[in-house]
Amino acid sequence: MAIKRLSHQDLCRRLGGVRLLSLDVDGILTDGGLYFADNGLTLRKFNVKDGQGIKHVLEAGIGIAIISAGTQEAIRRRMESLGIPHIFTGVPDKLEALTALCDRLGIDLAQVVHMGDDVNDVAVMERVGFPITVPDAATEALDCALYVTTRMGGMGAVREICDLLVAARRQP
Repeated sequence: MAIKRLSHQDLCRRLGGVRLLSLDVDGILTDGGLYFADNGLTLRKFNVKDGQGIKHVLEAGIGIAIISAGTQEAIRRRMESLGIPHIFTGVPDKLEALTALCDRLGIDLAQVVHMGDDVNDVAVMERVGFPITVPDAATEALDCALYVTTRMGGMGAVREICDLLVAARRQP
């Protein structure tokens, strides 16, 4: 697998028109690990640097949506604490959820970045304007990504993209 390389100028040009950042959770906002406690709780670890990047993107006027197959309430609580307005959990068809959201917001899929890392993200990644994944993603996600982050999921990959989105927004 060859990582696709874009010049910084081309990357900023492509990201400059983005109106919505769509994020998967497990493997993107987390490292993909799940911790199962004896009392039945399922735990995830989120990166605070990703959270700060999300806040910067929101301040820059770019919308953010969480679209996850996961159903744990902790996902919703973390995303609400960051001020993310569009949170969809327990989603069996991510493309359907994203398309409905974009229709409601008047956003074309070409104006969307989606970060996903597994086969259930591929349909979305094939339709959005800028599909992004992480280095340890499933082969199918790597194959359709325009950009592969240098950082791993849960280790600042989302912050990396947030910083690029904000920088692109500042470009003349």
